[in-house]
Amino acid sequence: MQKAIKITENIYWIGGNDRETDLFEGLWTLPQGVSYNAYLINDDKTAIVDTIKSGNLSDYIERLTSVLPAGRTIDYLIVNHMEPDHSGSIRMLRHLYPEMKIIGNKKTVEMIDAFYNITENIIEVKEGDVLDLGHHKVTFAMIPMVHWPESMVTYDTTEKVLFSTDAFGGFSALEGGIFDDELDMVHYEYEILRYFANIVGRYSSPTQKAIAKVRALQPRIICPAHGPIHRTNPNHIVDLYDKWSRHDTDEGVVVVYGSMYGNTKFMTDAIARSISEAGIKDVFVHDVSRDNLSFMIADIWRYKGLVLGSCTYNTELYPPMATLCRSLSNKMMKNRILGICGSYSWSKGALAELQLFAEQSGDWTLIQPSVEVKSCPTEEDLDQCRLLGRNVAEAVKKHFK
Repeated sequence: MQKAIKITENIYWIGGNDRETDLFEGLWTLPQGVSYNAYLINDDKTAIVDTIKSGNLSDYIERLTSVLPAGRTIDYLIVNHMEPDHSGSIRMLRHLYPEMKIIGNKKTVEMIDAFYNITENIIEVKEGDVLDLGHHKVTFAMIPMVHWPESMVTYDTTEKVLFSTDAFGGFSALEGGIFDDELDMVHYEYEILRYFANIVGRYSSPTQKAIAKVRALQPRIICPAHGPIHRTNPNHIVDLYDKWSRHDTDEGVVVVYGSMYGNTKFMTDAIARSISEAGIKDVFVHDVSRDNLSFMIADIWRYKGLVLGSCTYNTELYPPMATLCRSLSNKMMKNRILGICGSYSWSKGALAELQLFAEQSGDWTLIQPSVEVKSCPTEEDLDQCRLLGRNVAEAVKKHFK
């Protein structure tokens, strides 16, 4: 039987690990799986914070019932976020505990009806409302658009524990440990970045507002809906989210190429080498046809510089590169340094679309020269590529002086 894991004397983790789902939201690859975190406050009144994806219900129920004495019921279900990986078991939980009251904000209440056709025994809460469980008093703060409009956090004022929903969460199943001091946080912090960049990053402005609320609460422990529980240094994860949502970057360059027969790759190889020779140590090269979109976006979010190189395909941008550019535009990244190059054989197209992408990306700085090659690059073409690489490197280094 699965056992609940104690966080404090009366607060437990009752979540589950999913190592079977290949794609999060049907889009983002999960090579190490993902955790769905849910929590129980076991006081005079019992309260669960969120449910779990329906396919992992058995783990959730076993962990829950391992703590509750026989015959004890659930008084409240607090719904921080309605995405089905957190709300998917609401209907079954209401079936098991028919008298259970569901707690949510106005938008949550509307979504519970829309998703699960549940309208009874629901309590609507607003910013700052308090739920008295006995010893524990919990309050609520709204963090809309991090990353859904109904998102809120629940704060246990008694033990200063923040249940932060998708904020401060990350990909990867919890491998044995669930706390930051039990895990290899180098691995988890990259998976948290990958989660932020692909799921939350578009909503950086609302995230900044949420961070201000969280800092005012000064939580002792942060319990997100995915990934590790932060009990050793909760400010660290808040600082990381703060940095990323301010579009504050590290010194480095990501080079992404799309190439059918290797000619565009020759160009970006020359660019990457010249960037390294110019003194940039963090240079990451991605093949847009083969590398997963989520890893490319995570690296691009982290580093200041980006070089995009694409062949022309049927007079247009190479399709995988077009997908990446659309996704980058959707993420609304700011303050990046960009270099572009393209190739064609019988009709131009790729470079013109990359130039349009650069123009429409807001405050990105386009570095010259923009290099365009017919068929196979000549040595003169490769010299222009090397010049582009040096110029990108110098622009990146200048930012960090």
